[in-house]
Amino acid sequence: YKLSVSPEMDIMEYCRKEWRGNTPAAKRMRKGYEAVAQKFASIRRIRGDNYCAFRATLFQALSQATHLPRWLQSEDFTMLPENLLSKYDWINQWQLRQKPGKRMGEISDEIKEYLILLRKKWKTISEIKGPLEKQEACDKLFKNEEEEYCLYEALKFLMLNTAIELYNADKSGRRVPVFSWLLFARDTSSNPCQLMQNHLNHIGHSGGLEQVEMFLLAYALQYTIQVYRLYKYSTDEFITLYPNDPEEDWPVVTLITEDDRHYNIPVRMCQETVL
Repeated sequence: YKLSVSPEMDIMEYCRKEWRGNTPAAKRMRKGYEAVAQKFASIRRIRGDNYCAFRATLFQALSQATHLPRWLQSEDFTMLPENLLSKYDWINQWQLRQKPGKRMGEISDEIKEYLILLRKKWKTISEIKGPLEKQEACDKLFKNEEEEYCLYEALKFLMLNTAIELYNADKSGRRVPVFSWLLFARDTSSNPCQLMQNHLNHIGHSGGLEQVEMFLLAYALQYTIQVYRLYKYSTDEFITLYPNDPEEDWPVVTLITEDDRHYNIPVRMCQETVL
């Protein structure tokens, strides 16, 4: 199997290996990594297919989960596909990931399975008390390719649901976050149906998540995604928050990117030195 999340490596050692030259870009990257190393000791590389933003975010969320989020506990969580399909028949064009040798069932049954799996894995891992055991359970889950990709399908569907909620809220005159306007201001996603056809259906196949979709992922999970964007070192955008005005009770996960396309994860927070 291919390793989805590689073992820990010292951040500065990783940086020296990757950025040896004396070009302005290499110098900026080294400075960026030095700044990250003030807070985190190690880095774990994330496998670079078009799911890496999902993989990095979900791995970080699960490895620090201590309880099941409220939205995962709700009664109608697993009824979501059925409920949405009864209102929007265009969702039947959802691009499901084909499993070798398996005939596709009803689309709503397939997605329901993925949502049930997400809830089950989140519950199991959040109930593990010891940090080492929790880490082992996460490593094991991200070595099981079949399950891993089902979880990403669940995340994509939750993003679609969130997009529909935001779109409807805006249409009925309620306040929506700024990113929601940007999401639907694109020629390719002026409504949720287009968003699904032109963007969500392609994630993992021919493309990853765009910036504005990182906001959507954060809203769908009700997590703040904090990203060290190394190529933006020494600008205001070096540390970017999705969303940039997060709810106070949302947990925070931290990722690293060199180019806004591929994401890795920093691990082991350094002990703050008390002066």
